[in-house]
Amino acid sequence: MARAAAWMVHAYTMSGAVLGLLMVHLSYQGEVEAVLWLFLVAMLVDGTDGFLARRFRVKEVVPEIDGALLDNIVDYLTYAFAPMILLWATGRLPDGAWGAVVAAVPLVASCYQFCRSDAKTEDHYFRGFPSYWNIVAFHVFVLDLSVTATVVLLLVLAVLVYVPVRYVYPSRTEALWGLNMTLATAWLAVYALLVLDLPDPSTVLVGASLAYVAYYTAVSGWLTLSGRRREAAITSLA
Repeated sequence: MARAAAWMVHAYTMSGAVLGLLMVHLSYQGEVEAVLWLFLVAMLVDGTDGFLARRFRVKEVVPEIDGALLDNIVDYLTYAFAPMILLWATGRLPDGAWGAVVAAVPLVASCYQFCRSDAKTEDHYFRGFPSYWNIVAFHVFVLDLSVTATVVLLLVLAVLVYVPVRYVYPSRTEALWGLNMTLATAWLAVYALLVLDLPDPSTVLVGASLAYVAYYTAVSGWLTLSGRRREAAITSLA
């Protein structure tokens, strides 16, 4: 019974690969809103499968499957690969070869990040911009960004993948966990409402979404600096 439950959790995670396949297919059909809904479903799966894996002791019960590797494969498809396909297929990137180059830059950066052994810190932070390309793509459509603005945004964030700022992992980072989870959950609701509003999203909802992004960025920077100060203080006392 325990193994069956553990395998069901793995199957739940694997469903993200199917979502990724559908995202790519629908992107080439120009079904932007459908893809954005699939992004939301993928985020919900990703946000809950870890809890389920711990609840059903998946690593212990099915040790022959590397759940962390499976999670990374699925996350790369749904958080990085599919969003770049969506932007490229729907004309949000430059025409011709330059579009391929721009799309490739975040993908290569994410390859680097997903393969790092220290991509997630022991105290549950992401190291470097955490490849939230699905959220970036969502805002490109919500804000109706130009090709130039989209390219600049992608390139800046791709560079930030390599910058060792610690970003909050909302469901795992202990600092401000309650506030972070509350705001992340509220943002998911705002996300859904904005997709329903497309192609003319509510200004209030857009502001709420951007406010959460600003909060997430600010609190990640603050916690990074606080952590470095603590480490420096400990080092000076040693």
